[in-house]
Amino acid sequence: MNSISIKAKNFPENFKWGVTISAYQNEGKWNTYGKGPSIWDTFTNDIPFKNGNGNVATNFYHHYKEDIQRAKDLNLGVFRFSISWPRIFPKGIGHINPKGVQFYHEVINTCIELDIEPWVTLYHWDLPQVLENEGGWTNRNILDWFSEYAEFCSKEYGNKVKKWVVLNEPMSFIGLGYFMGMHAPGKKGILSFLPAAHHTTLCQAIGGRIIKKNVTDAYIGTTFSCSVVKPVNRLVKHKKAAQRIDALLNRFFIEPALGLGYPTDVIPGLIQIEKYFKEGDKELMQFDFDFIGVQYYFKIVAKHSLLPPLLFATEIPAVKRNVKVNNMGMEIYPKGLLKMLEKFSAYENVKDIYITESGVCFDDTLKDEKVKDKNRIKYFKKTFYYTLKAIENNIKVKGYFAWTLVDNFEWAEGISARFGLYYTDFVTQKRYIKKSGIWLQKFLGKKN
Repeated sequence: MNSISIKAKNFPENFKWGVTISAYQNEGKWNTYGKGPSIWDTFTNDIPFKNGNGNVATNFYHHYKEDIQRAKDLNLGVFRFSISWPRIFPKGIGHINPKGVQFYHEVINTCIELDIEPWVTLYHWDLPQVLENEGGWTNRNILDWFSEYAEFCSKEYGNKVKKWVVLNEPMSFIGLGYFMGMHAPGKKGILSFLPAAHHTTLCQAIGGRIIKKNVTDAYIGTTFSCSVVKPVNRLVKHKKAAQRIDALLNRFFIEPALGLGYPTDVIPGLIQIEKYFKEGDKELMQFDFDFIGVQYYFKIVAKHSLLPPLLFATEIPAVKRNVKVNNMGMEIYPKGLLKMLEKFSAYENVKDIYITESGVCFDDTLKDEKVKDKNRIKYFKKTFYYTLKAIENNIKVKGYFAWTLVDNFEWAEGISARFGLYYTDFVTQKRYIKKSGIWLQKFLGKKN
């Protein structure tokens, strides 16, 4: 594979290059300017979280103009960001915070002024804590709460923003937050997971319908985390374990939207989720998205296991498999992006596909105001190569958005997992462009 020879001009003329950030990981100002607490504020503050918090993060709230200019400097044409639900609705519903509303107008206006297309994500994991106190995603009332939030945002910003993402990685925030307890709000067990997952599936489609109703010429999608899943060997029990993990990670949320239901064919125990159904839910959880976002980072190797129940499968840590890993211990496997694009494009009713997140984290170090991150450059070269390969194979891949612009607060990993194209000094809040950022700037081949 000669990825070095790839040029941006090899991609279709209308291919979109962008970058993605999220509100909690970047904004800071967690309890000021009228914002209410989110589940992540509680998760990282009420019981001191060993890896810090997003109270300050990268202070995007005050540095948004410079950071969007940095995206422009990299020759990127799309700036994807999320709206913080509790910054708009401090109490989850009802009272609206005008300072929060105005902040996102200013972010959007800055994008437009710089000729960067704003893509808005409605939900990137920061549920208002007051709604979590009522059960959060496990409470079916969230269908009404989320509807009110989606109605307001789509009406408020829809005249300027035409590209909308409903949810960011539902399996991540539900699986890690309501099943494994590793992310906010820290709940565990199948009795939290099943209702939370079903209500999320419903909100995904409900949000799409609301945006379509309120925004003229809206282009609507939702994003899915995904991983290549392989069995540890050819034993049938391990192959079936890999199929179950694949169903959970890669099929669970897209198939209901397409009218295929939940993947009970390989995880029979998922039939339990139907106890949370109400009449009409099978139709309610369907929506004809204009695009889907694929968010790819790593490969998984699976084996049969007695735990957890329902899944009866577990992952073999990459650090035990003698493979290249990022600093979160996940296997770096760029070719997996092509496999995921092939997998999602095989669904009959999937239209356009965007790579709405992909990137890699290392222990980047700043020396003489420079960061030499050649392994990140290698990652992007390879994933760009496989993206182009997908396009050549007639997969409708329309864009690639890198994760992420600046090093941020990376959820449970804190500030140790650096994904940025710019290095963040979290003490001074200064940003320094990394070698990967300079490489991307040159790759896109435009003069600033």
